Amino acid sequence: MKLNHPLMHNNFSNSDMNAVRKLIKNKNLILTQSKKVLEFEKKWSKWLGVKHSVFVNSGSSANFISMLILKSLSTKKREIIVPTLTWVSDINSVIMSGFRPVFVDIDPRTLSMDQDQVLKKINKNTLAIFVTHVQGFNGLSDKLLKKIKNKNIFLIEDVCESHGATFRGKKLGTYGLISNFSFYYAHHMSTIEGGMICTNNKKIYEQARIFRSHGMARESKNPQFQKQMIKKYPKLSPQFIFLHPTFNFRNNEIGAVIGINQLKRLNKNNHVRTKNLKLFLSLLDPNKYRTDYNTTGSSNYAFPVIFKNKNFKFRERFELTLKKYNIEFRRGNAGGGNQLRQPYLKPYLGKINFRKFPEVEHVHFFGYYIGNYPNLNGSKIKKICSILNKINF
Repeated sequence: MKLNHPLMHNNFSNSDMNAVRKLIKNKNLILTQSKKVLEFEKKWSKWLGVKHSVFVNSGSSANFISMLILKSLSTKKREIIVPTLTWVSDINSVIMSGFRPVFVDIDPRTLSMDQDQVLKKINKNTLAIFVTHVQGFNGLSDKLLKKIKNKNIFLIEDVCESHGATFRGKKLGTYGLISNFSFYYAHHMSTIEGGMICTNNKKIYEQARIFRSHGMARESKNPQFQKQMIKKYPKLSPQFIFLHPTFNFRNNEIGAVIGINQLKRLNKNNHVRTKNLKLFLSLLDPNKYRTDYNTTGSSNYAFPVIFKNKNFKFRERFELTLKKYNIEFRRGNAGGGNQLRQPYLKPYLGKINFRKFPEVEHVHFFGYYIGNYPNLNGSKIKKICSILNKINF
């Protein structure tokens, strides 16, 4: 009997579609970025607990714009400490902005960066720490936050897989100078495609708006700044002053309306996801799979299934079993595992000693995730765990 368990199920409700239908019935319809985008940004800021948010067309675009902003702020510091387990756009945005990525291994209990290794890698050239909160786990610590504050190092948070997760009772995405979110279909909430850039810094907010829309000065929506630019460039049309080389990363009114509607049920859905994770980990065989995660403040994105020991034969049986029951899976967890093994990095890095990154290497070869979503019931979770637990070494 096949379970037919996808990575995500029914992330768009009838209510979402009704909100879209209501939008497109309006006269003088504007579907490109307009009033609903601004409304979504304000409501998202209030939910998260930040002053400013900028809605873009993907989490990857949010990553890229964040790095462009850092580049505009940068002195001579050119290094950004990054995780080895993350989505590819985090690393690409660092490289494409002219920075040097400095990689660290992961903490097996959070799948985020190993805090001790981060602290060891900090030097006079470190501009920022780009932390990824993987699969709903928190990647911050008091020790890290204190160190980067004392060293005047920027913190950038990738919260694309961790909407609503907290550290010390405060939402992730509120600690960094800039934080990024993704609203891809399989994430906690979706706007079809989409992302958000969040900050408490007004200047950075204005820059994010400029970088989102072709680098145009008028997109800052700061009248004083616009007057300064018009005065500085008197031979240019005031409406077409392009300050930076960038592209169009805007989103649209349909995505915003869906986002506004989905935001209403996000807290409730996150509660169910967290409950599902606790049940899943309690049922999983700890002799075969890792179950000792730091779940404090977590907001689970997908169930992590990481083998306790290295075993390629077990891996083969594991994958065949999941395929047999039609349980969709991804190997390598976030972004397919160890980013250091990806071909896009070869031109930028020398020879890599993978033995220096044992934890991410283990996840790369023996780590998986499978779907967790709000309408997943406990009986199905029990069936999945029973199937996983019966796989022989």
